[in-house]
Amino acid sequence: MIKYLIWDAGGTLFDTYPAVVEACHAVLNGFGKEAPSEWVLALCKQTTSHGIRVLADTFSLDEETFQRHFKQSYAEIDAQYQRPFPGVEQVCRYICEIGGQNFIVTHRSRLSLETLLEAYAMARYFTDYIAKEDPYPRKPDPAAIEALITRYALDRSQCLLVGDRDLDIVAGQRAGIRTCFFGSESPEAQPDLKIVDYATLHRWLQAENADSCGV
Repeated sequence: MIKYLIWDAGGTLFDTYPAVVEACHAVLNGFGKEAPSEWVLALCKQTTSHGIRVLADTFSLDEETFQRHFKQSYAEIDAQYQRPFPGVEQVCRYICEIGGQNFIVTHRSRLSLETLLEAYAMARYFTDYIAKEDPYPRKPDPAAIEALITRYALDRSQCLLVGDRDLDIVAGQRAGIRTCFFGSESPEAQPDLKIVDYATLHRWLQAENADSCGV
C-alpha cells in the first residue's frame, strides 16, 4: 500500500519551468545576450543552479550577478504562470482521504514554495516540507527524505517519491523507497513507475492500494 507521497515541487507539483526560462531570458536580454529557449530549458531541468552556472560561463557573465538578477526577475513572475499540473491536486487529496500524508523535498526557498502553495490553496494537503534553508544536502543525497521518514516514523514500504529529474529518483532509491518519474523524458535512473500525467498516477495508486487491501 502507498500512503505517503514525497514530492519534488518545481517541475513536479507546479509547472515552473516556463517561468524559470523567462527569468533566464530576462537576465540575458539585460546584458544584450540571447539563447534558444529549448537549450535554456534543458540546462535548468538538470537544476536551476546548473542552468545559471552554464549560461553565465557561456556568455562570460559573473555567476553571482546572474544569480542575483535571476532571483529578481523570477520573483516578479506571478504565481498564475506557475500553475499546478493537471490532476496533481486530485492525487494529493486522494492520499489525504485514505489517511495518508503528502510531503515535499525541494531545492526551492520556503518563501517561493509557500507562495505557490498558498496561491492555489494546496498547503492543506501537505504535512511538512523541507526547503532550501533547511540543513540538509541537496538531492540526490537522500538525507532530507530520510529526515522526513524518521520524523514521522514512515513505513518505507508505503512511501513513494515523485519527481521530474534523475536526482529526485536517485535520492528516493538511496532512501530505500519506491519512485515515480513524471515527464516525457527518459530518465537514466530506473524508477518503479514512469508517468506523463497525474491521472495515470491516481489510477495506479488506487489499484496498488486495492490490491494491498485484498479488494
